[in-house]
Amino acid sequence: MFPFSKNKHFLIGGITVSMLIWGMSWPSAKILSHYGQPIEIAFIRFVFTFISLLFILKFLKINLAITKKGIPSLFFAATLIALYSMLFFTGILKGMPGAGGVLVTTMTPIMSYVLVMIIKKRTPTTKEMLGLGIGFVAGCILLSVWNQSSTILQSGNLFFILSTLVWAVLSRVTALSFNYGSPLAFTLWMYLICIFILALFINFQSVQQILLKGDLKFWLNMSFNGIINTGLATTFFFYATSKIGAEKTSSFIYIVPFAAAFSSYIAIGEIIKWNTLVGGILGIAAVWVINRKNQEIK
Repeated sequence: MFPFSKNKHFLIGGITVSMLIWGMSWPSAKILSHYGQPIEIAFIRFVFTFISLLFILKFLKINLAITKKGIPSLFFAATLIALYSMLFFTGILKGMPGAGGVLVTTMTPIMSYVLVMIIKKRTPTTKEMLGLGIGFVAGCILLSVWNQSSTILQSGNLFFILSTLVWAVLSRVTALSFNYGSPLAFTLWMYLICIFILALFINFQSVQQILLKGDLKFWLNMSFNGIINTGLATTFFFYATSKIGAEKTSSFIYIVPFAAAFSSYIAIGEIIKWNTLVGGILGIAAVWVINRKNQEIK
C-alpha cells in the first residue's frame, strides 16, 4: 500500500494534488483530441496507463490478486471507464472545453452524493447540503451562466453531462473495491480490461498512424495524460474512494476548474477572470464545508 495509506491527512493531500493534475489535463486533452478519434486516443492513453501503473505496483510490491467474487465488479468498472473516456474525449472535441470542464466538475460531486444517498437510503446532512449548494453556485459563477446560458447545453456539452452520471456510478463501484483485494490491483486490472473493450471498436491502422505521425507535442501530452493524470492521479482518486467513500472524494472535484484556470494562465498566458477567482474560491470552500470535522451545522 501507499505509505501512511490509512492517514486521512495523507489521503486528503493526495486527492488535492490529484485534482490539481486533473485541472492541468484539460488543455492537454484538447491537444490530444486533434490527433485522432476519441476512442483511439482513449485506447492509447490506457495502454500508457496500464504499463506505467504495472511497473509502479510491482515496485511497491503490491499483491495484484483479485478474488473471483470481484470479477463481475471489475468488468462493470472497466466498461464504465471505457464509456466515460469516449464521452469525455467526444465532449472535448465537439463541445466547449471550458464550459464542459466546469459542467463535469460541478455535476459529478452532486450526482455522486445523490447516488450514495439513494443506495444508503439516507438524506444528506445540513453540512453536506450546504457544501453541495456552494459548489453548485461556484459552478454557475465559473460558467458565467448569465452570459452563455444558451450555449452551455449545446450538443457537444451533453457528452460531458452524460459522463458525470457514468463517473458517479464508477466511483461507487471502485469505492467497494477493497472487498476484492488491493484497490490498486483492482484499478490496474480495470484499466487492462478497458483496453480490451476499447480494442473491439477501434481501427488499429488508425492507431498505428497516430503513433507513427505523433510529434513531440503528442508524446508529451500523451505521457502526461496516460502516466501522470490517469496512472497516478486518477488511480489515487479511486484508491481514496475505497478508504473515505465516493461522496467525500468526489467533493474535491470542485478544485479542478480553479486548477485548470491557473494552469492555462501559466502554460499559455490565458487571462484569469474575476468569475474564475470567485468561483474557484467558492469551490474550495465547498470542499472544506463537506469534509470539515465539526458537528453538523445547525
